[in-house]
Amino acid sequence: MGLDSIWHWAILLVIILLVFGTGKLTRVGSDLGNAVRGFKKAMQGDEDEEKRKAQETLKADPPPAAGSSTQANQSQRDSSESK
Repeated sequence: MGLDSIWHWAILLVIILLVFGTGKLTRVGSDLGNAVRGFKKAMQGDEDEEKRKAQETLKADPPPAAGSSTQANQSQRDSSESK
């Protein structure tokens, strides 16, 4: 005897409406909607913050210029060959 019948759900809904009233249920519904929106915004804010930090890291540590890296590699090869 689970709650698989439509009559069980109808009776449960009537009891809830009698206990809480429609006014309180609408406030609970809007509060729940605001909570879900706030949670989604917070999750999106965390992702945005991670992207911003990654971009700041890239700006703070720019990749070396193409000419300087080849010169550094060449000098390393020269020093290792001479040993």
